[in-house]
Amino acid sequence: MFPSVLPTYNRAPLTFVKGEGSWLVEADGRRFLDMGAGIAVNALGHAHPALIAALTEQAGKLWHTSNLYNIPQQQALADKLVDATFADTVFFTNSGTESCELAVKMARKYFYEKGQPDRIGIVAFEGAFHGRSHAAIAAAGSEKMVKGFGPLLPGFTQVAWGDHGGLHAAITDTTAAILIEPVQGEGGIRPVPDQCLKGLRDLCDEKGILLIFDEVQCGMGRTGKLFAHEWAGVEPDIMMVAKGIGGGFPLGAVLATQDAASGMTAGTHGSTYGGNPLACAVGAKVMDIVAEPDFLSAVNAKAGKLRHGLDGLVASHPDVFEGVRGLGLMIGLKCKVANMDVVTAGYDAGVITVPAADNVVRLLPPLNLSDEEIAEALSRLQASAVAIETAIAS
Repeated sequence: MFPSVLPTYNRAPLTFVKGEGSWLVEADGRRFLDMGAGIAVNALGHAHPALIAALTEQAGKLWHTSNLYNIPQQQALADKLVDATFADTVFFTNSGTESCELAVKMARKYFYEKGQPDRIGIVAFEGAFHGRSHAAIAAAGSEKMVKGFGPLLPGFTQVAWGDHGGLHAAITDTTAAILIEPVQGEGGIRPVPDQCLKGLRDLCDEKGILLIFDEVQCGMGRTGKLFAHEWAGVEPDIMMVAKGIGGGFPLGAVLATQDAASGMTAGTHGSTYGGNPLACAVGAKVMDIVAEPDFLSAVNAKAGKLRHGLDGLVASHPDVFEGVRGLGLMIGLKCKVANMDVVTAGYDAGVITVPAADNVVRLLPPLNLSDEEIAEALSRLQASAVAIETAIAS
């Protein structure tokens, strides 16, 4: 019998029924330390009291009216984002995929309104992940993402990671924008070096094209800055945001400068649920917490402790791990054994991690996990490594 839930997921044999801070509780009562945070979504952990209060208060007032009317909670969150970033304006979505769709439309519409309708090209990078819509998979271009879904949306070109010559060659007089994750997430936790982000900004300025940052996974404090591109001291023209911005409630956004957004006039884009009162009430509370300098300083301190411990873990288990990479609390463990072996051994040890490309295991914990939980995570990862070594030896 075909399952009632479409079988597009390869699910682990776990059923979580409750979350408490950095912990998940399985239906059988087992407690798991959540070092995945719903793939960087639960930025403040599970059941954070401030987020519960914000959601509950709003739920008792108004859930939905549609964007036919003014939404005060949406305006409040937009103002917070504009005040804290490069952006002049914000459009709210429900997900990172929707944010990608608008970012592409915005870039193309910009040049259409400038009298250059042929400038539709988007240059992206191998290993990228921007979502699962047609624009997003066309941008990624990998066989895994596009096979069977043709014809692909035209106008996308992929450049190999670190191929500066290929990047310059890919830019033509029909190019509208460069699209890049400052830190690749699904691609295996690969940070773009600061000098390369600066070079991309300079290149876009030189060629008169737009720079789009995908900060869906690496944004909202994940790297120790509110947004990862801030480490390089550069600014995009358009930025995709989602995941952590809602702290677990579905919410996304596209941030843009006034110039980049100038083509998006009334009627050019819309969303039924995007920017609804419930999501924006929660998002505003997330911003109040995550954007605080003291909170971001704490993220960096926790990241340093976790990274130090992981370096020791790799050194102690050279047959299991190859190295550590990443930025802030967006960390990748490069594995020598199959990364899913590490993830599965983690289930047995009571720790949740997330696989990625390039045989990497991702650690994307809640940004407010405690020092004691960092120590516990390292202990459980150690137990996972020992179990794998024992299995290899036998």
